[in-house]
Amino acid sequence: MPDMIKNLIIIVLMMLFLPGCFSGLPKSECPLTPENRILLEKIDASLSRASAYLLSKQSSDGTWHSETYGMFRDGTTLTPYVMSALFFMPEKDGQPRKAYRKGVDYLLTLIGDDGNLKTELLFPVLTAASASRMVVLESKDEIHKQAQQAYLKIIRAWQLTESSGWTRDDPEYGGWGFSLHPPKKPADGQPEEHFSESNMVATIFAIAAMRSARIPLDDPVWGNALIFVRRCQNFSDDPALSDARFDDGGFYFIPEDALQNKAGIAGTDSFGRERFHSYGTMTADGLRALLQCGLPKDHPRVLAARKWLERHFSVSQNPGNFNSDREVLRNATYYYWVWSVAHAFDRAGIRQVEQQNETVFWAEKLAEELMRRQKDDGSWINSFTDAREDDPLVATPWAASALDICRRTIACAK
Repeated sequence: MPDMIKNLIIIVLMMLFLPGCFSGLPKSECPLTPENRILLEKIDASLSRASAYLLSKQSSDGTWHSETYGMFRDGTTLTPYVMSALFFMPEKDGQPRKAYRKGVDYLLTLIGDDGNLKTELLFPVLTAASASRMVVLESKDEIHKQAQQAYLKIIRAWQLTESSGWTRDDPEYGGWGFSLHPPKKPADGQPEEHFSESNMVATIFAIAAMRSARIPLDDPVWGNALIFVRRCQNFSDDPALSDARFDDGGFYFIPEDALQNKAGIAGTDSFGRERFHSYGTMTADGLRALLQCGLPKDHPRVLAARKWLERHFSVSQNPGNFNSDREVLRNATYYYWVWSVAHAFDRAGIRQVEQQNETVFWAEKLAEELMRRQKDDGSWINSFTDAREDDPLVATPWAASALDICRRTIACAK
C-alpha cells in the first residue's frame, strides 16, 4: 500500500477521539504563584481564540469540513473530533456548547430505525469510538443511549479475536485496525484485507471508547486488548527473555512491520528477533492503554513506560531514537504527541519529571511552547505535511486539548 494512503489513514484515525479534552475553567485546589496566575490568564485567552477559530469553521448542518484535504471533507470524519474539543471549551457566551449540540444532532442522523448505523464510515473504529462518547456527554436519554450502543457495536465487531478467526498466537490478536469492514482472518495463502492488521493507534481509541462507556473490567474485551498492547511494548515479563539493548519500556506502532513503525528498526536482539525503536507518540498511547486495560500504576510494565516518557519528555519534538532515514517523520505528528503525552501524564498523575538533575514542570513548559506556536487566528498548523497536521482543523484540536490539560495541571484542578 502506498505510504501516502497509510499516512492519511493513520492521521484520520489518530484524530477522531479526544477523551477528556477541555475542562472549562477549573477551580484551583492548590496555592498559585503570581507567575502561574498570569500564565493561566494567558492560557484562557489562548483557548478562547482556539474556540473562536473552530466555531468559525462549522457548517450550518453541524459538521466540519477540511479546506485543505479532500478526504476530510465528508463531514463525518472531522465532526466528532472537533466536537470533542468544543464540549470542554470555556463557556463565556454559550457558543461552544451550542456548536457541540448541532454536532450531536448530525451524529444521531447516522443511526437507522433498527438501531444500527445506516451510513458506511470511512474510518469505522475511530469515528465510532469518538461518536459513541460524544452522543452521551450531555444527554443520556434513551435516544442518545441507543445511538451510543450503535457506535459501540462497531468497536465490538472490529476487534481481532476468535470470533473473526484470529487466535492468541497471532500477532494481531486482541487489537483493532483500520479495516473498512468487519475484519475476518484470511484463509491460508490468501492475502489479508488492507488496513485490517491491529495497531496501537486504532487500539488506544477503541480502548478509550470502551472505558468511557464503563464496560466492566471483567469483560473479555480488556484481557484480549491487553494481549496486543503488551506485544507493542519493548519490555519482557521474563528476565530470561529480555535484552537490555532494546527493552527500554517504550512502545511502537505495530508488531512485525518495519515500514509502519515510524522510528524504524532498532536491530536484532540476542534471541534473533527483529526489534523496533520506541518513540514518544506510541509510548504515551501505550501507557494510557496499559492503565485503561486495568493494570495498576505500580505494575512493572506501567512503571517502565512511565520511566521512558519522563526520561524522554520534550516540548519541541516527538522524542525517540529515529533512524536517519525516518527523521523526517519525527515531528509530522508533533501535535498528536503533545496531546497524547499530556493525557498520559494526566492519567498517571505525573506533575513533574526529572531530567538531567533538573525538575521539569512539564505543564508549564508545554503551555508556553503551545502558546508560542499558536497562529493569530487562534489555530495551530504543523509545517510538516506527512501526517496532515498542516491542516488547521487537524492540528488545532490536538493543541488546544493539550493546552487545557496543562491548565488543569498548573491549577491543581480535577
